[in-house]
Amino acid sequence: MPASLQHINAGTPMGATLLAGGATFRVWAPHARSVWAVGDFNEHRRDDGSLLTRDELGHWRGFIPGARDRDRYMFYVVGDGSEGPKRDPYARELEAPFPSECIIRSADFVWHESGFVTPAFHNLVIYQLHVGAFFTPNLPAKGGTFLDVARKIPYLAALGVTAIQLLPIQEFQTEFSLGYNGTDYFSPEMDFAVADAALPSYVEAVNQLLDARGAARYRIQDLRGEMNQLKAVVDLAHLHGIAVILDLVYNHAGGDFGDESLYFFDRQPTGAGHRNSLYFTDKGHAGGLVFDFGKPEVRDFLIQNAKFLLDEYRVDGFRHDQVSVIDHDGAPHGWRFCQDLTSTLRAHRPGVFNKAEYWNVNPFIVQPPPEGAGFDSSLTDGLRIAIRRVIGEASAPDERPLDMAGLARSLWPEGFAAHWQFVQGPENHDIVYVDREERIARLGDPANPRSWYGRSRARVAAGISLTAPGIPMLFMGQEFLEDKQWSDNVEFHANLLLHWAGLDASDKQMLDHLRFMRELIHLRWQYPALRGQGFRVVHADDQDRVLAFQRWTAGTADDVLVVVHLTPSNRFGYRIGFPGGGEWREIFNSDVYEQWVNPNVAGNGGRVAADATPLHGFAHSSALTLPANSVLVFAR
Repeated sequence: MPASLQHINAGTPMGATLLAGGATFRVWAPHARSVWAVGDFNEHRRDDGSLLTRDELGHWRGFIPGARDRDRYMFYVVGDGSEGPKRDPYARELEAPFPSECIIRSADFVWHESGFVTPAFHNLVIYQLHVGAFFTPNLPAKGGTFLDVARKIPYLAALGVTAIQLLPIQEFQTEFSLGYNGTDYFSPEMDFAVADAALPSYVEAVNQLLDARGAARYRIQDLRGEMNQLKAVVDLAHLHGIAVILDLVYNHAGGDFGDESLYFFDRQPTGAGHRNSLYFTDKGHAGGLVFDFGKPEVRDFLIQNAKFLLDEYRVDGFRHDQVSVIDHDGAPHGWRFCQDLTSTLRAHRPGVFNKAEYWNVNPFIVQPPPEGAGFDSSLTDGLRIAIRRVIGEASAPDERPLDMAGLARSLWPEGFAAHWQFVQGPENHDIVYVDREERIARLGDPANPRSWYGRSRARVAAGISLTAPGIPMLFMGQEFLEDKQWSDNVEFHANLLLHWAGLDASDKQMLDHLRFMRELIHLRWQYPALRGQGFRVVHADDQDRVLAFQRWTAGTADDVLVVVHLTPSNRFGYRIGFPGGGEWREIFNSDVYEQWVNPNVAGNGGRVAADATPLHGFAHSSALTLPANSVLVFAR
């Protein structure tokens, strides 16, 4: 007799689910001849008691008594092309070292009920990081882990960001990776977990953070396994008022899949191409294969994965990798998949943030169905390219004009109705990866990124991004003037690790830049206009290297005026139009942060008067002092 069908019904979850003194097993393998569930609960035997029963939809299922939490298991699949073990595509945790067996898990994490609510989209400031490379106190023995990220959450809260965005954390095949070659979508990356033997010191460190928030401590058993360690990151982030965004790769999977992965899952012959591989088409991308969006089961697998991450890990949103590949290489079904995905997630969790990467930028990605794909926001590159262009050209030892007009045009990409529908920033994981483009400080002064030229131009780049329309995004280290490219391979490129030691040693240049970033981010919370929908370019002058723009919130008089100056000398008496007459306060001056507090600061003494001299389409204007390489912000 095959495994019991007790507790099996149309709603039985996929994968292994604990209940009633055992576990149900369900897996999609429509062309398999037979499938067994084998594990610790039956001594990995293939017999009648472990044989699953196929239904009319190609799902194999059964109930096996005696299965327990943390039991190891696999599916043994016999097909027309081969036979052997396969990992459960829905496995919630995997045994280390990878590749190895699946682990049955219960949802046993004890959350702190903090009442955290995902921020409104216009209140997002995103900090992007790679778990393995962000903070690595245990090198060379081990790269960064989820709990290492958790230890830095108070630092990120003090910085003022409202969301951290992790590069992909689903299990990938190699020891080092950016994460875009994942193969096991429901299990976190094993290399990001702390082994049981090393947990006591980590738990004590994390518990000190909980003590500071007046929250109950974790027990060691609460953090055993990478599932719960990732949950601790989310839990602690929420306790500190920070949302968590995961990076999902639904355009393709894999690189080196391995024989026990979801590749050719029902073990069909491999000679007819990749279409026999069940989950994939024969189109390749980034060393892997594009998902077959024409199959309802594949679409459901990916949508259920996103729902699982929302429910199991309580994350606040997703960054969806290369949606353009889903659309183009997944045609004719990819666009409809995106619509189904976003509609389902919005209904399942109202307020969830869905950000799409789509190249070239396509505003329809943020339009609602039936015309649009239904995402909330999209990565854009126009402002990033424009900022990097003017910063790089400003480093030339001459007085050439800069494309400030082009910079002005890039501040609001064409086709987007709301400013939170696009995400912008001068650095990200792709751009400043090893052997690609330089980080902003080095772009500002290639010979010496720590010079005044490099520091001041880095302040200008960040100042533009954090006051411009759009959701600003920082890349790890940007806030403390990191001037090196980065790598996910922390063993081979240890020289590219973030320079945390500089902060620990009170490196003044790093601390000054960190202060600048903190206070600029906090300015956004003090002045709602910097998060408002109102925007207007006031003035752009290529020859003088000056840009001014206005931000406001509809129905209020809380306008702010941002003035950017990219000349390496002070400019005096430069007249700019103002949206109203009378006194305006100089609420931010980036020059103050040069050797904080700058004893030679240039500026306007904290206030200016706008007189009745019409200019730049306004009835009033004021003659300003513009510090060299600076960003000024004025408010009424």
